[in-house]
Amino acid sequence: MQHLSCPQGQWETATASPDARLRPGVQSYRGFRLDLDRPRTRLEVPDGVVTLVLAFDRAVELADAVDPTLPTATHRSMISGLSTHATYGRHGGKLYGLEVILAPWAAFSLFGTPMRELSECFTDPAELLGHRFPLLTEELVAAGGWAERFSRLDATLVRWIGAGPPSSPRVRYAWRELVRSSGTIPIRLLAERTGWGWRQFEHRFREQIGLTPKAAARVLRLRRALRLLTEVRSPSRVAAACHFSDQAHFAREFKTMIGCTPRKFLAIRSGIHEGPVIADRVQGEITSAVLAIE
Repeated sequence: MQHLSCPQGQWETATASPDARLRPGVQSYRGFRLDLDRPRTRLEVPDGVVTLVLAFDRAVELADAVDPTLPTATHRSMISGLSTHATYGRHGGKLYGLEVILAPWAAFSLFGTPMRELSECFTDPAELLGHRFPLLTEELVAAGGWAERFSRLDATLVRWIGAGPPSSPRVRYAWRELVRSSGTIPIRLLAERTGWGWRQFEHRFREQIGLTPKAAARVLRLRRALRLLTEVRSPSRVAAACHFSDQAHFAREFKTMIGCTPRKFLAIRSGIHEGPVIADRVQGEITSAVLAIE
């Protein structure tokens, strides 16, 4: 476990790897506590993972970052399925809870519901897990610290995933290949390799991943583009490396999915803000940008 905190007590984070029996489907745990004196807004981009948020106190207001005409929603604990568009998350400066990062096929087994019903939206975990979820949250709040919370979470998730529907090895294979290729493998070829016909492949993929194979590929290609953009800071080079037809194509896709240009995103990422230095929820990936202090 790794624990970081601010000497002034304004924030702390704790991260840990799940029990080996849960990996690689359950990827990581992250505990957080913020005690800032002003509101904070984060831009959360499409990241190719499913996130279970267990909130211990306050709620977050969520708004679509691409279409401002869509209504906002307020959630405490939530499940965030795969999405093709970015979201703004805003809170009053105080936040306390824990996140579980999952591969979508593992979320299928954990929640026991078709992942297409959880994609492009936020869902109350109690709707899927019933009374088990508030009992788990109460248990984690009462625990003696982050290490104990992660240990109790391990034990609970091992039971829940073991009791859920198993994911298909062929779906897991297709997902691994999409991740490995950053979404560039031809989808028809991928379907042929699973041994399923096209309709069955798309149906089973959406059931256990959430998005269509083509939409998932877009998210994974964007994920690689974001990572390269923060490294080389050249949209034209990123466009070529990620198989976009040209820089204009990359810029259009970026704005369609995130709501701003690549250069604007870089400016947001480099802004000065309070809180933990590491804003990203998935190790090695670009998942977030903290907007300027309000």
